[in-house]
Amino acid sequence: MSLLPSFMQAAAEAALADAAVMETVELPYPKEYGMDFETGMLTGQVVTGIEAIKVWIWCALHTQRFRYAIYSWDYGADMEQYIGQAVTQEFLDTDCHDEVEETLTISPYITGIDDFSAELTGDHLHMAFTVRTIYGDTEVSINV
Repeated sequence: MSLLPSFMQAAAEAALADAAVMETVELPYPKEYGMDFETGMLTGQVVTGIEAIKVWIWCALHTQRFRYAIYSWDYGADMEQYIGQAVTQEFLDTDCHDEVEETLTISPYITGIDDFSAELTGDHLHMAFTVRTIYGDTEVSINV
């Protein structure tokens, strides 16, 4: 009898047990400080549900990825790569879509994005898309 097969069997059983535990874990109801998206200032109110997810989306897309040591390397987006560059609309639509989807789907509340459009004018990038969340869909229109 070899040690390797029993070790592998024990590891497989442990992985199955972890998967079963992960299925039963419930997410806390999202809660954030409210934000005025036009000015980027906090409103002083606490928002929950889809409104809290919108605040999280705004913050994640306005945080440059890998720049701030306080954030995980999974958090933030690299939107500065598009500003000031001569890129085609097709490249902007596909690459920016991938960047936004990668940024947002790290949240356990967000399952994906649809109907993505991006427009680069000078030093501003305007994006509009639909976010699919576990609480329903919401429209997002944002300038970065």
